[in-house]
Amino acid sequence: MGTPPPGGSFDPSNMDEAGRPADDPTSRPGTSARAEGALPPLPIRLVQVFVSPGVLMDRLAATPRWAGALLVSAVVVGASLALIPPEVMVEAQRQAAMERGAQLPEMGDEAMRFLRVVIPVASGVSVAVFNLLFAGLYTVVFAFVLGDEGRYVQYLAAVSHAWFIAALFGLLVTPLRIATEDPQYTLNLASFFFFLPDGYLYNVLRALDLTQIWSTLVIAQGAHAIDARRSFRSAAAILLVILLCVAMVAANFM
Repeated sequence: MGTPPPGGSFDPSNMDEAGRPADDPTSRPGTSARAEGALPPLPIRLVQVFVSPGVLMDRLAATPRWAGALLVSAVVVGASLALIPPEVMVEAQRQAAMERGAQLPEMGDEAMRFLRVVIPVASGVSVAVFNLLFAGLYTVVFAFVLGDEGRYVQYLAAVSHAWFIAALFGLLVTPLRIATEDPQYTLNLASFFFFLPDGYLYNVLRALDLTQIWSTLVIAQGAHAIDARRSFRSAAAILLVILLCVAMVAANFM
């Protein structure tokens, strides 16, 4: 049984089945008992997303914090693009234009200096925007369509922390992007199907980045933590289908 609040009387009608006050955050359907405890600082959370994502997502479901993780991911992505010479990016675009039968105009030194600043900034901003948009999409799918107990800020906290995985690995493969002169180089499923001819199916596999799949599975853990009635398996299946749909759209532009 719970203890009456100071200066008040004990009201059994305000208790849940576990004997906790109904307004206790851990008494909500979407909050695990492991969520009890303070949310660790941002650096520890960014480590936990790799080593103990389940515990992290439980804490974030109870105390959703997202701004710091989103900012770090945006900075990391911007830094990874800043390390790639703009000449490599322009050449990649020129080759893509030639495959389409078009011609990319030559760029002077001023344009190159402009690209050196604009590309990293635009990439960081796009990461932040996509985090906000995908969190909204997941909120619509889980909370509004499927009826889970969850709020936008909770899904945003899960997304902003989980996508740090993809952002960090994007930075780590930057030397490979420079060496191969392919700014879009990723660790993707197409690496396991190298025998397939170029075409739509191959592009779909190229768009399925392994680190994005990893991030998606961590978000699925977050969806389970937000509402424990949503199993990890069902959340993972739903989110992977969404990721596949995004890859199928992106493959048309590769």
